[in-house]
Amino acid sequence: MTSQPLGAAPADGPRLALTQRVKRLRELSREAEVWIDPERARVITAFYRENDGKYSIPVLRALALKDLFQKKELYLGDDELIVGERGSAPKRIPTFPEIACHSLEDLEMLASQRMIPYNVSDETKDLYKNEIIPYWRGRSLRDRVFGRLEREWMDIYESGLITETLEQRAPGSMALDGKIYGTGLLGIKEEIKSAAAALDFMNDPEASDKREELTAMDIACDALILYAKKYAELLAEKAALCADGARRAELEKMADVCRRVPAHAPRDLWEALQTYWFLHVGVVTEANGWDGCNPGHIDRHFYPFYKKDVESGALTKGFAKELLCAWWIKFNNHPAPAKYGVSALESGTYNDFVNISLGGMTPEGTDAVNELSYVFLDILDEIEFIQPQAHILLSRVNSDEFLKYACRVIRKGRGFPAVFNADAAIEQQLRTGKTLADARGGGVCGCVETTCYGKEAAPLIGYINFPKILELALHDGVDPRTKRRIGPASGAAADFADYDELIAAFKLQAKHVIETKLRGTQYLERMFAEYLPQSFLSSLIEGCVAKGRNYNDGGPKYSISMLPGVGIGTVTDSLAAIKKHVFDEGRYTLAETVEALDGNFEGRGEMRAVFANRTPRYGNDDDYADAIMKEISDYFIDAVDGRPDSRGGTYRMDMLPTTCHMYFGEMTLATADGRAAFTPLSEGISPAQGADRGGPTAVLKSAAKMDHARTCGTLLNMKFLPDALKDENGIQKLAGLIRTYFRFGGYHLQFNVCDAETLRGAQREPEKYRNLIVRVAGYSDYFNAVGRSLQDEIIRRTAHS
Repeated sequence: MTSQPLGAAPADGPRLALTQRVKRLRELSREAEVWIDPERARVITAFYRENDGKYSIPVLRALALKDLFQKKELYLGDDELIVGERGSAPKRIPTFPEIACHSLEDLEMLASQRMIPYNVSDETKDLYKNEIIPYWRGRSLRDRVFGRLEREWMDIYESGLITETLEQRAPGSMALDGKIYGTGLLGIKEEIKSAAAALDFMNDPEASDKREELTAMDIACDALILYAKKYAELLAEKAALCADGARRAELEKMADVCRRVPAHAPRDLWEALQTYWFLHVGVVTEANGWDGCNPGHIDRHFYPFYKKDVESGALTKGFAKELLCAWWIKFNNHPAPAKYGVSALESGTYNDFVNISLGGMTPEGTDAVNELSYVFLDILDEIEFIQPQAHILLSRVNSDEFLKYACRVIRKGRGFPAVFNADAAIEQQLRTGKTLADARGGGVCGCVETTCYGKEAAPLIGYINFPKILELALHDGVDPRTKRRIGPASGAAADFADYDELIAAFKLQAKHVIETKLRGTQYLERMFAEYLPQSFLSSLIEGCVAKGRNYNDGGPKYSISMLPGVGIGTVTDSLAAIKKHVFDEGRYTLAETVEALDGNFEGRGEMRAVFANRTPRYGNDDDYADAIMKEISDYFIDAVDGRPDSRGGTYRMDMLPTTCHMYFGEMTLATADGRAAFTPLSEGISPAQGADRGGPTAVLKSAAKMDHARTCGTLLNMKFLPDALKDENGIQKLAGLIRTYFRFGGYHLQFNVCDAETLRGAQREPEKYRNLIVRVAGYSDYFNAVGRSLQDEIIRRTAHS
């Protein structure tokens, strides 16, 4: 690799090996236990108790953030090159009681989870009992909203027709762009000063509110500058006491870095890496946003610094890679914030969905791949963590060499990198109003969500359960699980004369769920805008300073709200079975079909087998089923797409589940595709588990019939047997398969490369497979860290040869 020119792909020879330091950092991060850290809750609560009502809400929150960073315990590990943790040590996770306050029962439940425990000390429980809960009961945003949401919204929420992220997590799904490497926080403070000076108090009725927002942004920038200064002082103290000359020089350099950034623009790679990390800690400490902060195009952002340092001799390539690895490992120190209620049930992972983009297209339309694109693929492969996640953006201008390099990492079977169609992502963004340059500078956040980096707020607003809507249509708007009326009367199933009447009932129930869901979301968005501004995040996102508006209140240049749909494969196959066997062929009546579903096919084994095995099913390039998928997906897109949200943006559909297909399955009776009651739904736009029998090309041809450009992201999981990719011929075929799908208009592909026997072996003897990583939905996780039902669901997915 060292003989290659900068910007070229690494040579085929051996990679630069991980250093012993990196191996120690990796092991420390891997082995650290997850604990609830009470520091943030304690400091924020004390500050609010003393100061609530003395300042405007934005200024109050910014001052609370500054107070927190002033008092925050600093962590400095022996091998660290990049500093900063949001807790007091790696995997010490803060809580956000002003957004949603955990009860003592919540804390007990979190600590007792077998797969992903959040350990809680007795001291933390006592703090919550005596200080945190008494103050925040009735004051937290979650307490405020649950007392005011309409009954219809609570009905669809409690029945498992929807989930809602904004009832407990701040708006997220954002990524930073390259601006942060060209200006420091002092430069942003000058922009804030200019924006405040330009306020028109005579003619703008919002000028006073804008002044408060800008003041809060300015204070929040000071908070992070203060935090870096504290680290600089600590590092200088440690350096003065360090007997080891080499480590002392590192500590002195790190102190210099922290004196410089993030106040000023970085000048070298070390400063650039530390800049991003300080800003990341600031964003995820200020609030608990889902997919809270993504680094964006790190290969293109870090490359100029890397190139200059290596060419000047300031860094060897070996030490540059060591710095990059140390930065990469920091993400694994930050498991997702502990969840509450339904979200704790439906999202069983420590993964916080930070997603990193490699490759793609520059704003000028040229190939964005450079040497660091390959180096980061090597790091992804060698570190073997579930986060940060990484994906490649594959455009028509990117080389097959880059794609095949990524495919060789995919072949390892850990589910990464995912592959996204960069041209489709650009088309999606152009459709929602971005400029061409901004669209090319955008990419993917979280699982598969398309967003414009550094310029957009694009939060997920919860999930919607497609098969459960069909269940309502088959029961005249009554939830058969709870026997409660949830939707409008749409007619008794026995009275439907044809398939068109069933579809009409389905769409009537869907309209009710969508309208009710969005009414609740509008309210929740306004509550975040009023009570939970994110001033530090706002200072980093284009538009907020110029408008004098918060990230949560229409500040960014662009704004959308994403509603993901779940179970398209399950609902498609269910409708196909009913259409074929009830209405086309008259094998069964709809009344006896509904009776069988309500009874979980008890005594109806033949019917279940017919539905499962003698029905055209989505994922096999069969237009009978695929036309139904297209009609259903088009309906939901039409019903949601472009509707105004409360932040000056629009609502958009995407198709991803995280692990919500597990929770939604637990709330849904048997379905007419032969699926048993309370078992997982299909995930993403993938076929129902085991339904795709026509091979991988047929899956892609079916999935490509969806109009991906009209979504803001779709998720397609595939599983291959290891033998299929064992040699370069297999790599060539996989690369060709990806290119073909993208030419069809497909958006995203990700792969598990494993066989069922290996996964069953991991279930039998988990201690032998502790590092086995698999693709779950839009993310990878350790196989033995997910629940048994999710393990079984992954095993049931079709493995292609």
